Amino acid sequence: MSAEATNPEARPEALPELRRRGRTRLDLRRLGRAALLGPTPRDRLPDAIGHVAEAHRAHHPDADLSLLRRAYLLAETSHRGQMRKSGEPYITHPLAVTLILAELGAETTTLTASLLHDTVEDTDVTLDQVREEFGDEVCFIVDGVTKVEKIDYGAAAEPETFRKMLVATGNDVRVMSIKLADRLHNMRTLGVMRPEKQARIAKVTRDVLIPLAERLGVQALKTELEDLVFAILHPEEYEHTRALIAAHAGERDPLPAIADSVRAVLREAGIAAEVVVRPRHFVSVHRISLKRGELRGSDFGRLLVLVGENADCYAVLGELHTCFTPVISEFKDFIASPKFNLYQSLHTAFATQEGYVAEVIVRTRQMHRVAEAGVVALGNPYTSPQQAEPADQIAAADCEEERVDPTRPGWLSRLLDWQQSAPDPDTFWDVLRSELAQDREITVFRADGGTLGLPAGASCIDAAYAQYGEAAHGCIGARVNGRLTSLSSRLSDGDTVQLLLAHDASSGPTADWLDHAKTPAARIAVSSWLESHPDGTRPADAAPRPPLSVIGLRSGGGNAVADLPDATVRLAGCCTPVPPDAVEGFVVRGGAVTVHRVHCATVAQMRAVGRTPIAVHWRATADCRVTLLAESFGRPHLLADLTEAIAREGVEVVSATVEPPVEQRVRHSYTLQLPDATGLPALMRAMRDVPGVYDVSRA
Repeated sequence: MSAEATNPEARPEALPELRRRGRTRLDLRRLGRAALLGPTPRDRLPDAIGHVAEAHRAHHPDADLSLLRRAYLLAETSHRGQMRKSGEPYITHPLAVTLILAELGAETTTLTASLLHDTVEDTDVTLDQVREEFGDEVCFIVDGVTKVEKIDYGAAAEPETFRKMLVATGNDVRVMSIKLADRLHNMRTLGVMRPEKQARIAKVTRDVLIPLAERLGVQALKTELEDLVFAILHPEEYEHTRALIAAHAGERDPLPAIADSVRAVLREAGIAAEVVVRPRHFVSVHRISLKRGELRGSDFGRLLVLVGENADCYAVLGELHTCFTPVISEFKDFIASPKFNLYQSLHTAFATQEGYVAEVIVRTRQMHRVAEAGVVALGNPYTSPQQAEPADQIAAADCEEERVDPTRPGWLSRLLDWQQSAPDPDTFWDVLRSELAQDREITVFRADGGTLGLPAGASCIDAAYAQYGEAAHGCIGARVNGRLTSLSSRLSDGDTVQLLLAHDASSGPTADWLDHAKTPAARIAVSSWLESHPDGTRPADAAPRPPLSVIGLRSGGGNAVADLPDATVRLAGCCTPVPPDAVEGFVVRGGAVTVHRVHCATVAQMRAVGRTPIAVHWRATADCRVTLLAESFGRPHLLADLTEAIAREGVEVVSATVEPPVEQRVRHSYTLQLPDATGLPALMRAMRDVPGVYDVSRA
């Protein structure tokens, strides 16, 4: 099923473009009850299940169809006599759901469970019977779908409904795939319900199930669900869009000619590729009409170029950008940086001599399959019970067993983790929709070599709670790519994050953390902590940091001697030179000579305005004064510990200044008298070793 095929009833000429190796792919929207059951009597299984078998064999030529036939026989017998609200025999529903999944390339276990997904709930069939007849995997999936179907779908119950759905389906994404196909078929037949119920179901589908389909990468389901929801919730815009598509159908379409030009270019370059025109679906046409205003012929579709290898994708891109005029702003490389839902493709666009702009998608055939079907295309993610160890076979017999799905995306794992902490269904519902609205994920590396999956735009606060859970309440800072940064800093894909925790157990988050927390886990944890600590443990608003005032001896020259007779020598406070620094002096007002380190910015400024430097040298005596700045995280007894570390080095503290903390960071400045300038590096190392101090530098 094409992810972007426009309604075939309005676009019959698009059907030949969906042929694959000589077999016409089934158009599920036109496939009604007669096509599902066939013209022959219902007691003939080959006709009833034939379309499913054909679609399944197209993706899995060696599949054992006997399991599907047995599952259909049980489902048909169990549902016999039951009718849908549309008046159709109930068996048409599991058949349609299974056909949708078969067209996507689902493996046999998923299709078997799909045929049986309503039997345990609506008939006398039990889970034990399913396990005995079809095995543990089918039992597990059917049980998960049954749990979802038992949930009340009343308007007031929606938040708790999807909370339970995530728990029920989170351990196996195949359960969620069946649920999405189930909702798609129900949406196709929604016309028999009252308008208000149609609108309610469509809103839930829009808010949760469509984002879930996007996140699972099942674009084929997502796009049709979008069109069905669009028709119900925005009937006027839908009719306008349908009129646009119908009007375009009667005009000359420039895309086939452009596709021929692309084929000729690739053929001449020796690149084996298949080029097809992909019509946009209704919502896509609506969105692009809002973006571009009046639509032209090339706006109603895109070109899809399918090749064999990844390298061929870039070869195609090079030819397109060489032979046509590329629209650089439209280029996106989702092969080098795949989307969070497994999607990989190159996106580009070029302008033709006639003035049309053609959008192009370039991908391999395997990428195309994953782009259409997402996790459904990954097959069975588990080892079969026959291949497992005896102990694992015993454990697998329990359908309630927790299992780890290697195809489970990071966002789904996060949802399963934080849903347990959500204080109430309404909070869960709000945060769920916010999480599903995220359209990209990033991966950051921990200091210990592990990785964290976070939504795009996440901050260090989100990373802290993802790594440490509630222990992140004591986080006081972070290093990103080796550089200290505030907790509010946003992370980028590939960053390395080292999170710093306070030693003080009374530390906790502040209210402004909520302004920077993006993940549900972080927001819920911070909110819970603030509610349980209404008075807090830190000042709500720290005083702003005043301008740095370095306290040092500016009136004396220390050990510096200028090559200018009788001149007063002063050490510059901007760079605080000490022996054996290379220094230069400049005459200032009053005839005094100010001594700077040669690399001081003031030296460059003096030279730029034509000031003549004065030679300066150091006396043989080794003592000197220097001003040091210590950057640290706030904690009790920090000043005492720093002073003690300085004293242990035999250094005298002339003066010290501690500025008010800002974002839990404190700056200290010390003017120190050193008995020997050569001991300065050791002194600075000793100060850096004090817990909480992350940097010490010369003023």
